[in-house]
Amino acid sequence: TSEKLLELLCITDKHSSLCCHSETVEYSEEDYDDTTVKQMLAPRSQETDTTEILNNLLKEYDKKLRPDIGVKPTVIDVDIFVNSIGPVSSINMEYQIDIIFAQTWIDSRLRYNSTMKILTLNSNMVGLIWLPDTIFRNSKTADSHWITMPNQLLRIWNDGKILYTLRLTINAECQLQLHNFPMDEHSCPLIFSSYGYPQDEMIYKWRRNSVAAADQKLWRLYQFDFMGLRNTTDIIKTTAGDYVVMTVFFNLSRRMGYFTIQTYIPCILTVVLSWVSFWIKKDATPARTALGITTVLTMTTLSSVARTSLPRVSYVTAMDLFVTVCFLFVFAALMEYATLNYCSYSSQRHSSMGSNTTVSNYSALNVRPPPHTIIALNNSLYWQDFEDTCVYECLDGKDCQSFFCCFEECKGGGWRKGRLHIDLLELDAYSRVFFPTSFLLFNIVYWVGYLYL
Repeated sequence: TSEKLLELLCITDKHSSLCCHSETVEYSEEDYDDTTVKQMLAPRSQETDTTEILNNLLKEYDKKLRPDIGVKPTVIDVDIFVNSIGPVSSINMEYQIDIIFAQTWIDSRLRYNSTMKILTLNSNMVGLIWLPDTIFRNSKTADSHWITMPNQLLRIWNDGKILYTLRLTINAECQLQLHNFPMDEHSCPLIFSSYGYPQDEMIYKWRRNSVAAADQKLWRLYQFDFMGLRNTTDIIKTTAGDYVVMTVFFNLSRRMGYFTIQTYIPCILTVVLSWVSFWIKKDATPARTALGITTVLTMTTLSSVARTSLPRVSYVTAMDLFVTVCFLFVFAALMEYATLNYCSYSSQRHSSMGSNTTVSNYSALNVRPPPHTIIALNNSLYWQDFEDTCVYECLDGKDCQSFFCCFEECKGGGWRKGRLHIDLLELDAYSRVFFPTSFLLFNIVYWVGYLYL
């Protein structure tokens, strides 16, 4: 039969075109694939509808003219989402901010009738319609993001409402007042307005909850804490007209940790180190001189380093005041030893002269001098008998020209009324009490005044 003949031919010739079972299966799969493709491409009518909507909207659209020109001002509703703030540069008086800036307005020329209420478009559509000419007035530099595509979004509602957003990184100017540095607080502004449209043509408005911020853990504030923000609306008058100016203030408070470690603690320790000389014998001139000069030079270096993180402002900051007072304390400790050394030298010289005069006077009267009149100049006890000469002058009624009196016997004389009795050779003992006490009082007044007043 014909069926058997066909089977025989298929067996003898495997490559024959009559053996088409596998081809029949492939043909069925192709039919299935075509059906699937047709099902996936079924919504082509929506793409066609969207294309026709955009073509019709832009057919007689003039992007050079703002909406409702000659009729009423265009109202721009503004939203800002803050991605991050920082770093803040005290030297350049600027800060960096990364935001998503959103503007919403009504353009009646872009109304359309369709079941699609919103058309979400990318940056290719941005250049085809009118956009607000918003500028950031206090920006030094500003960059928009273009990777991998321009970070812009355009949405058109069927009632003509338009949403336009873009991502910006701005280096904005912030005039820092550094009188309380490093315990200062600042409100850094971000100011924007229209460049060419005055108030009677364009009005900016804040939407409810119009300024939002992302998680602050990724912000690069470093030396600052973010304390909050506030937004304002103002009108500025210029020769070109009155413009609506919008401002967002970011409140920042400086952290003191860095400056405490780098400046305050080293200054305090250097001042305390200068007091060590008060416990060193006054005869150890090399040791006390080296210690005093070293601490003065250290304070000079700390003062220069503290100024490197500041702009060259002409007023005195809180850190300048602290460093200057610490420098004065260290310098005073060095001058204390210079005064003590001078007084000791003068006392030794007067003691030698007084001893020689006393010996000659007693010799003229053929009377022995009193004991203990010979003074060892290189001995620290040379002062024990020196007061005899001064006592002789004081009790004789002679006037003492100096304000300070070094001798106990002179304290009660009538010529000493209203004068202070201080033993200059005990200056180290006085300094051990005066220097720490006065430095402690200064710190109390300083920290309370700048932190709480």
